Amino acid sequence: MALTLLSPAKLNLFLHITGRRADGYHELQTLFQLLDWGDEMHFEVNDSGNIRVDMGASPPIPLQDNLIWRAATLLQRGGQGVDIRVHKRIPAGGGLGGGSSNAATTLLALNALWGCDLERAELRRLGLKMGADVPVFVGGHSAWAEGVGEHLQAVELPPRWYLVITPDAAISTGEIFSHPRLTRDTSPITIAAFFEGTSRNDCQPIAEALYPEVAKALNWLGNFAESRLTGTGASLFASFPSKAEAEAIATQVPAQWQAVVARGINRSPVLDALALT
Repeated sequence: MALTLLSPAKLNLFLHITGRRADGYHELQTLFQLLDWGDEMHFEVNDSGNIRVDMGASPPIPLQDNLIWRAATLLQRGGQGVDIRVHKRIPAGGGLGGGSSNAATTLLALNALWGCDLERAELRRLGLKMGADVPVFVGGHSAWAEGVGEHLQAVELPPRWYLVITPDAAISTGEIFSHPRLTRDTSPITIAAFFEGTSRNDCQPIAEALYPEVAKALNWLGNFAESRLTGTGASLFASFPSKAEAEAIATQVPAQWQAVVARGINRSPVLDALALT
């Protein structure tokens, strides 16, 4: 009655803001690329009826704000309990989906361990309550996304290696999305147009203007390959055809920035570990 799973990070290979709804949420287009790197999560069922979350050395998060705890409570019935330990690698606030991935991994793991037997579509619906990025991790596949991120189409992306850099900047997603200069009327594109090179991250100019360290890191990485913000940042990335090429640049990253080399994957390791289709 225990599981250890890799909760994968993601990149937004592009992010277009195509409109704003009456409820204040933004309509978008994006392409989620899953990575073979992320947080390690260990789940062990207990009979105490308690949900206990140990984030290790990570700064404590109030339970009501902890997506792992919230995900577990959405599935909990009766006297079910679980101990969850997390080895965090994905930096908080980087736009790499760490919290969303942890929430989705929790839903998938406890659906199996607690025998909830919920369909994946129901788990995606529950995940959307916690954030627009959670459903893509429940689906477990790199995907084209529209709406507020809930309309997903699985995409097979070609093999690529990514150098991901995280400068020391705590970006507020709310600040980016509420900024008056944020582009909110980008015309929708097709998947084919993306592969032809027609894309950008509409949040990037705002992040660069507000956070000089992000602009500095983007400029530095841009000397080697096209660099782009993921989500609202602060993490940014460049892609390379081989691991060796990505690692060669990684050795030159200034010491004040976090850097990791990861492989893009189309299928989440969580699905394989749980033998899900």
